[in-house]
Amino acid sequence: LANNTNSTIEAVDKDTRYTALSEDDYKRVANELGIEIAVIKAVSDIEAGKNHQGFVSPGMPTLNFSRNMFNSNLRRRGITVSSSVRRSSEAFKALNRKKYGSYGKAQHARLKSAMEIDSVSAILSCYWGMFQIGGFNWKKCGCSSPQEFAEKMSESELMQLELFAHFITNNGMLKHLKNKNWYGFARLYNGRYAKRYAARMATAYKRYK
Repeated sequence: LANNTNSTIEAVDKDTRYTALSEDDYKRVANELGIEIAVIKAVSDIEAGKNHQGFVSPGMPTLNFSRNMFNSNLRRRGITVSSSVRRSSEAFKALNRKKYGSYGKAQHARLKSAMEIDSVSAILSCYWGMFQIGGFNWKKCGCSSPQEFAEKMSESELMQLELFAHFITNNGMLKHLKNKNWYGFARLYNGRYAKRYAARMATAYKRYK
């Protein structure tokens, strides 16, 4: 995988590939997984908020960029942080909502800067889409590369749902959703705040059920 590639986000056809999830989309994927629609919506409720939006704007998926993860990923790939700051500094700055107009667009400014330094490290250092899946999970989402993962995340909310389905299936989480074992799911999906996450899932599930 080459460094300094153009952003995969910018390569997406923003007018034709961005679509919102429909109830039929939820139903089809829920049936394939053998779980209730309310279970999927409960996860999305926590990760993306009650509007369940997977995009900041067409072609720009919701994401959270981690500077700490980016620094670590650069070092793993033999790239020094000091030289990277000189090349493109936005990735290392505090989030600037005022400059970019919104939280989401400020996060994308960071990602764009990071992509200019090293595309792989940049993708691995973000949590993506309406289910906030870490880019480092690209293999478990059924993708052949980090770039393919980013491209699919940028395609549509339906594709984000499909990646979520792959992720929970390949990561041993699906059984917990089938059994409505909220804590078992939260422990694998969120880890650190599993108890609180599980409680929120239970509340959200009741609402959508």
